[in-house]
Amino acid sequence: MTISVGDTLPDVKMVKATAEGPEQVQSSEYFAGKKVALFSVPGAYTPTCSARHLPGYVEKAEELKAKGVDEIACTAVNDAFVLGAWQGANNAADVTMLADGNGDFAEAVGLTMDGSGFGLGQRGQRFSMVVNNGVVEQLNVEAPGDFSVSSAEHMLGQL
Repeated sequence: MTISVGDTLPDVKMVKATAEGPEQVQSSEYFAGKKVALFSVPGAYTPTCSARHLPGYVEKAEELKAKGVDEIACTAVNDAFVLGAWQGANNAADVTMLADGNGDFAEAVGLTMDGSGFGLGQRGQRFSMVVNNGVVEQLNVEAPGDFSVSSAEHMLGQL
């Protein structure tokens, strides 16, 4: 079942990419007590994710924070090392990278996709959400192949 506005995020282990290396976090702890602009990409270094999705959140980070967002986070079915390298390559220090290496978070929120045709296996769909103290306030899920409603610009319009 797909998560909906008003639902509490499921509690799963994720791995936060940090300068000191991977750090395991529980989603319930990470999202507690703050407003998070969360976006999901099918994979680091993939074309749309690298050219438009992540750069949009990097560019709009201050505007998002000015509208009440405490933290911006990106999740992908990649490991923390890949997400950390992608963060560094894109000067994305304002975006917390939450690795969902096994796809547990994507599956728990009901937003997986089958990328087997591209050699990617099961991945998380492209989406964004505003999460306030662990509760989904906004949810924007892209149609396959699209990129519009999960963008930083669209999220700014919702805040």
